[in-house]
Amino acid sequence: MTATSPTAEDVRDRLSTVVDPDLGEDIVSLDLVNAVDLDHDEEIIYLDLTLGAPFSPGETQIADDTREALSDLPYDLELSASVDRGLDPEDEILPHVQNIIAVASGKGGVGKSTVAVNLAAGLADMGARVGLFDADVYGPNVPRMVDADERPSATSDEQIIPPEQFGMKLMSMDFLVGEDDPVIWRGPMVHKVLTQLWEDVDWGYLDYMVVDLPPGTGDTQLTMLQSVPVSGAVIVTTPQDVAIDDARKGLEMFGEHETPVLGIVENMSSFHCPDCGGRHDIFGSGGGRELADDVELPFLGEIPLDPSIREGGDDGEPMVLGEGETSEKLREFAHTTADMQGIVHRRRKSGR
Repeated sequence: MTATSPTAEDVRDRLSTVVDPDLGEDIVSLDLVNAVDLDHDEEIIYLDLTLGAPFSPGETQIADDTREALSDLPYDLELSASVDRGLDPEDEILPHVQNIIAVASGKGGVGKSTVAVNLAAGLADMGARVGLFDADVYGPNVPRMVDADERPSATSDEQIIPPEQFGMKLMSMDFLVGEDDPVIWRGPMVHKVLTQLWEDVDWGYLDYMVVDLPPGTGDTQLTMLQSVPVSGAVIVTTPQDVAIDDARKGLEMFGEHETPVLGIVENMSSFHCPDCGGRHDIFGSGGGRELADDVELPFLGEIPLDPSIREGGDDGEPMVLGEGETSEKLREFAHTTADMQGIVHRRRKSGR
């Protein structure tokens, strides 16, 4: 250690200039600096920050600003990110999954599975390690929407190895039953099969698991909220009043289980006619944003009513990976959702 060697205090002084773009204060004041360690022999700064939403734009900015703030020090920086969820890994069902995002709706027919698939594919396209879990045991359709023909395999100790598509690890009841077999189960059976799918699948390390829930507030939702640490929920609605009313029921369910709701996304918000060039609000306009404002939750975006989304689902090509205005809207939704997940973690740590 020389006279010019930095100290932990030097590091923290520089970090006090790094402002969280969402919370509006510096990361030291927000208590987002978990640890500062210096190896003077190897001239390395080891820094751990409370960043829990990998590849989200906000947390990427914090990491970049952190590197810039320490760039004048004569040491290399080893930056890590961690979030203490207050859970014992030995008792946790999915200890290696950093974020579990549930995509839910109060009613069917609002395009919830389409939103879930494009959210997962969008996160994977950002560079994240992603799993997509189709938890609709009665009407699983995610495999078709990502053109997943490969069936799961198994390890020697009977762990299920999920197939992968578009950078996502996939699991669905559709993989385990015949293509046209009806699924008729009662509540206890639903609980058992879902628990097995969570516990017996070798998911590996994931930054995000997106869970496509069936519509409503039934056995599947209850099982998940009681079994796994859901880090955030996305509520899908369409603009019309009947969908908004049902979305409120979904909000109440997550509120009863103290599950953070990341925000509300409005699907089928408007139709842009390719022939006349006009915009048509087939299901009304602005209902999702009005609901978000009313319940004081973030509005995650408007997804147009675009035939290309339906075609992408039928053909197994998520629209978020394409080009054009609708694809960009879906990418913005994925980025905003990731940002909100990070904000939830950082607010919890900072007490803001």
